[in-house]
Amino acid sequence: MSTPGGTPAPGWYDDGTGTGTQRYWDGAGWTEQTAPTSSTPPGAAAQAPRATPPGGQWGPGSSEPPTKPHPLGWVALAVAVLGFVFACIPGALIVGWVLLPIAFILAIVGLFLRGKKWPAITALILAVVGTVVGVIVFLTVVSDSVEEAFGGTDVTVSPPAEDESTDGGGEVTEEATEPEGDAADAPGSRENPVPLGTVISGSDFDVTINSVELDATDAVMAANEFNEAPPEGYTYALINATVTYTGEESGFALEVEIDYVTSTGEVLASYDTFAVPPEPELGLDELYNGGSTTGNTVIAVPAGDAGLVRVTPGVFADEVFVATQ
Repeated sequence: MSTPGGTPAPGWYDDGTGTGTQRYWDGAGWTEQTAPTSSTPPGAAAQAPRATPPGGQWGPGSSEPPTKPHPLGWVALAVAVLGFVFACIPGALIVGWVLLPIAFILAIVGLFLRGKKWPAITALILAVVGTVVGVIVFLTVVSDSVEEAFGGTDVTVSPPAEDESTDGGGEVTEEATEPEGDAADAPGSRENPVPLGTVISGSDFDVTINSVELDATDAVMAANEFNEAPPEGYTYALINATVTYTGEESGFALEVEIDYVTSTGEVLASYDTFAVPPEPELGLDELYNGGSTTGNTVIAVPAGDAGLVRVTPGVFADEVFVATQ
């Protein structure tokens, strides 16, 4: 029992000497009046008043009340939760990255303040985990953006005239004809190459492989006296193609890639050997919309190999495989 001022009410209390002596407390201080035995029933004797820390409840037998979380810990936790949520949203990543460091700092400060620590500890954990999650989300967004910007564009293949009359004609879209879960059967794949004369259309170029001569070494060597002979076991393949520009502004035919893929999977390019093809050479022409050029490309290929021509109609376009016969 205590007075409104926080001091014990007047009464007899154990004087703390351990002798069982009771001393009278007048509400302001100890008096000289003592009693040899307690005036209260056994087990109910009040204890001597104890000093109380500043700001605490002071009175006989009083103890420090249970501590509560410091308000700053709650603030840190709230900021950490918000930061974690925003860090998981691709469009709001920047908000999460601003809030999470703030929550981290507040949590660190909250750990050194009086009160229960669990809100600050939870905020600290959320700030760290949220940062990791934010980095993962950011990398995912960047990866998707790069793939969207630089990934392969849709390519369509239109069969040559003789195939159109047989099959009913019309343009075949590579993605539209690809069976679900079996890309190998799509027109233009290695397993299902398109025939010579097929128009391969990307976003900026239409490419047609007109002819492929797999053993054109004599013609290539006669085209330029500085041409080097093909490696042993190889012959020069002469590929004739037509490139038409369909994009905006202008483009160069050299943006179209024409390679040779052997039957065992090796990719061979024209720059693997030094050889100039017979005129006209393909790749040096600048074209505006509707402009077209036809020329030759030479590639050293294994003698007798039944490989495929690989066409990429533009820098970021998907590749299409063309049969050589």
